[in-house]
Amino acid sequence: MTLTLILVLIPAITGVAGQLLLKIGMTQLGALDLSMSALPALIWRIATSPHIIVGMAIYFGGVFFWLLALNRADLSFVYPFASLSYVLITIASWAILNETIPPLRWIGLVVICVGVAMVARS
Repeated sequence: MTLTLILVLIPAITGVAGQLLLKIGMTQLGALDLSMSALPALIWRIATSPHIIVGMAIYFGGVFFWLLALNRADLSFVYPFASLSYVLITIASWAILNETIPPLRWIGLVVICVGVAMVARS
């Protein structure tokens, strides 16, 4: 069971790291022109951004561990652990990106953690 939990937590952590890099990369691109004429240049800028490239690689690298977790446990057990990424990304956004998190959102994260703990005990 411990190995399964580790295999579930790795994708959550790599997902958070990947999402943080994607956010940093997209922020560095600045305001984007979403017109049809600007689309090819926009795609090129996104596809060649180092933060976005590394973020995507890390994000998708976690899929390997997710597949291993799916091989070891029921989907109904494993999938609720994916919600931990909501908790981790919010904490990372607050700590690293200096985002403001309202109290109601913190309460929602506690509810998620309680739910995951209940699933883990099952």
